[in-house]
Amino acid sequence: MQKEDNCSGEPDKTLAAVCGLFCEACTLFIATREDPARLKGLAARFQLSEEAVKCYGCRSDKRGPYCEKCKMFSCAVERGIDFCVECEDYPCNDLKQFQSERPHRIELWDNLNRIRDVGYKSWLKEVKEHYTCPMCQTINSAYDLRCRKCGQEPSCNYVSKHKLAIESTLKNM
Repeated sequence: MQKEDNCSGEPDKTLAAVCGLFCEACTLFIATREDPARLKGLAARFQLSEEAVKCYGCRSDKRGPYCEKCKMFSCAVERGIDFCVECEDYPCNDLKQFQSERPHRIELWDNLNRIRDVGYKSWLKEVKEHYTCPMCQTINSAYDLRCRKCGQEPSCNYVSKHKLAIESTLKNM
């Protein structure tokens, strides 16, 4: 089960994926934590049960179907590292291919470099702002063109920066 931030306000490492993705901005994470209708729709789309698509973050005991099979996670565990940027083979071909496949991964290199430079705790605070609606402070996924709570467009800074790539991908889904 997903751990909450501790009482001291320390960011939860579970939400910092080894590859540099921000788990709280993942549509599966959002669906799992607070959007049952989204969870139901994703389960239908993937032809899986709602339980099977639930995800509480990269480092949690319950990951979504894609993340459960993640090569980067397995590799990081085998090498005893926390993030891909710590690896002597960074960036490997698996990570390069992964980064190039979807628009929610566009900033992966920036994220990993920032994690290396300032640490995951500071990065988590920064990246959270990047996905937060400026109007209502809701965290949105990279694919939420409008804020899922208040309808603000764009939903967040990430969407504002990468709207064309996101729209192109959404058209082909």
